[in-house]
Amino acid sequence: MDLVIRGATVVDGSGSPGYRADVGLDGGRIAAVRRPGGRPLGGRRALDAHGLVLCPGFVDMHAHSDLALLSDPAHEAKAAQGVTLEVLGQDGLSYAPVDDATLAGVRAAVAGWNGDGGDVPGGLDWRTVGEYLDRLDHGFDGEGVAVNAAYLVPQGTVRAYAVGWEDRPATDAEVLRMRRLVAEGLEQGAVGMSSGLTYTPGMYADGRELAALCRVVAEYGGYWCPHHRSYGAGALDAYREVLGLARAAGCALHLAHATLNFPGNAGRAPELLALLDAALADGADVSLDTYPYTAGSTTLAALLPGWAHAGGPDALLARLRDGAAAERIRHAVEVTGSDGCHGVPVDWSTVEVAGVSDPALARFVGSRVPDWPAARRLLLADRLGTTVLQHVGHEENVRAIMRHRVHTGGSDGILRGAKPHPRAYGTFPHYLGHYVRELGVLPLEEAVAHLTSRPAARLRLPDRGLVREGYRADLVLFDPATVAAGATYAQPRALPTGVPYVLIDGRFVVRDGRRTDVLAGRAVRRAPASRCRR
Repeated sequence: MDLVIRGATVVDGSGSPGYRADVGLDGGRIAAVRRPGGRPLGGRRALDAHGLVLCPGFVDMHAHSDLALLSDPAHEAKAAQGVTLEVLGQDGLSYAPVDDATLAGVRAAVAGWNGDGGDVPGGLDWRTVGEYLDRLDHGFDGEGVAVNAAYLVPQGTVRAYAVGWEDRPATDAEVLRMRRLVAEGLEQGAVGMSSGLTYTPGMYADGRELAALCRVVAEYGGYWCPHHRSYGAGALDAYREVLGLARAAGCALHLAHATLNFPGNAGRAPELLALLDAALADGADVSLDTYPYTAGSTTLAALLPGWAHAGGPDALLARLRDGAAAERIRHAVEVTGSDGCHGVPVDWSTVEVAGVSDPALARFVGSRVPDWPAARRLLLADRLGTTVLQHVGHEENVRAIMRHRVHTGGSDGILRGAKPHPRAYGTFPHYLGHYVRELGVLPLEEAVAHLTSRPAARLRLPDRGLVREGYRADLVLFDPATVAAGATYAQPRALPTGVPYVLIDGRFVVRDGRRTDVLAGRAVRRAPASRCRR
């Protein structure tokens, strides 16, 4: 065997109690799991892991590393946490499938999330989902990328490609073209489809259009991952909408960063969980992910009403420059509550600047946005590239939802900006250190299952998510007494503690607490399956 890990406490991802064992790795897979009393394992190398927990690698079910994986070889934000697989293409906006015009619009629209792509070696030279996944496989000089990655076809990008950025219903011909684009992405390896129903242009889709696309996803055995139309006013109705659409289409559903925010939703998590339990009892295939923090994070432009974005980023900038149009936007944002801010009037005291695209505006990072005039000036000066934190969550909701049996972990981590949300660097150690060890919200074995086998099951990956013979050797070793997120709101890029070893494909990505130069990550494609025609 290549490597024998000796004396670890194996928490195997199933939720079962941990046990002491030696684990042998060979050829990128788990070759043997030997409990005390059995024949000793021999290997070319050995690692003494007494005092450490060995578990499957963590799966980040909601990541925004679409370009970071290609621009940052180390990718310590995720590798150091023990993340061995990320799910990209989230919130309905990413970089494939596209033509040149669509790509330009998407790059501008989500520059606050991912930058404009100018730092990606070789540029954004793909156009299809398959070409993007191939690019991840080759990564840097043909070696791959830092961690594995799966991809969701982004419904908003598909709409921009087929319809444009207009606020109108799609024609029958346009719906047919979108169905073909989604099918092509799934055939090329995507695991499902995402939507961003508070982001343009995805939010312009009506139920008829979404249902038509979900039927394609169902035919290919994928899942739909919607960012719902509201996490504030009308949040429960927004959850009902996606549950109903998925059920009608026969499509598996994964609720993106599922929570309830803003003052009116304090303590209302049990109402959401009752909806979820009723759907599960009725046979629905539903799961969800959350991050273990109360603040949200998005672009400043996302808080504006959807109609203001019609026509794309340049059209929005033109409206912001026009006094009368800007006043209409202000009224929607501050008085009536825009759909971009989940139907809740903005409380500017909760909005903190996390990052800017223009370095000349760096002085604003870390400050609260004082009022609409300041927000308008910043949006114009930064050409919509500003990211913000919104301090609008509720701790009791966060804890209640993470306990649910279909819960998985997702960072929703934006890696750009001088002061990003700490969830990008801290989500998984924060679960294990704060919510497991310090608060006891979840037992350790149950928490590990939430972060490993449950997401692997949702992704339909038959050989990941458990410590089992024959499974892939994507593994984490952590110290249960010290594991913790180093990242805080004040120091959001601090690396975690207590995660000394991370392996992907049986190779050390993190060793003795330090990132190695190994690039073992590859694109994880949807397992081929025959279409189930409807």
